[in-house]
Amino acid sequence: MADPGIGASTHPRTRAPDSVCEADRGPACDHAGVNDPHPPGRASCSRCLRPQATCLCALARPTAHWTEVLVLQHPHEQRQAKNSVTLLRLSLTNSEVVVGERFAPAALHALLHRPGRHTRLLYPDVPAAPAPSASQTATAMPWRLVVLDATWRKSLRMLLEHPALAALPRLSLDAPAPTLYRAIRAARRPDQVSTLEATVQALATLEGPSFDAAPLLDAFGRFVASVAARHRPRDGSGLA
Repeated sequence: MADPGIGASTHPRTRAPDSVCEADRGPACDHAGVNDPHPPGRASCSRCLRPQATCLCALARPTAHWTEVLVLQHPHEQRQAKNSVTLLRLSLTNSEVVVGERFAPAALHALLHRPGRHTRLLYPDVPAAPAPSASQTATAMPWRLVVLDATWRKSLRMLLEHPALAALPRLSLDAPAPTLYRAIRAARRPDQVSTLEATVQALATLEGPSFDAAPLLDAFGRFVASVAARHRPRDGSGLA
C-alpha cells in the first residue's frame, strides 16, 4: 500500500531493516537511523533522501493529526521514484516508516502496539485475507494506524506471512476518492489509490472535520504532475 526505532517518535523518520526486520540491510548513509536507497556518488537530499534534482522537501505540507501513523514499507517501494510515502512522511507530524519485508514477531508486536492507543490496519476485507471479527472498541483512546506500502500482491503476502498483522482490526475505505496516481503508475484494481491518498482518507475517517488534508493533497497533485512531466517524450510528438 511505509518509522522509528521501537520507541515512540514525534517526528517523521525512516528506519531501514536492522534488528527489527529479517530483510537484507542496505548501505548505511550518514543520516542517523536511515539507509539511503540511492547509489553512492549520487548527490541526495539529507532530509527526503531523494536525488537533489527531484527533492520533495519544497512540497512538504506539515499536517496536524492526533492519530499515530506507522507505515510498513516493502524494500522495493523505498527505491521507487514514483512512491508517495516520502511526501507523506515529510508532511505528517506523527508518522513513522519502517522498511522491511519480513519482521521478527516480537519486534513487530512492539511496532504495532503502543500503550494508550488502539491499533487499526488500513486494509480491505478480501477473501484471500479475511478481516478478523469486528469487536466493540472504546473510542476514548487515540488511534495507531498501520499502513502497508507495497504492490497489491506484495502487501497481501506481507499480511499472510505475519499473523500479528492479519489479527489487527481493519479499517477499509468503502469508496476511495478518485486517484491522481494513475497518471504515473498503473493499478490492477479500480479502487486502488496511492499510499498517501489512502492514508489521508483513513485519517479523515478517524478524525473527522478536524483533519485538513487539502494542502497535502494539493502538494501530491503537483508531485504527480512533476513525475508525469519528467516521463513525457521530449521530441514534441506527444506520444506516450
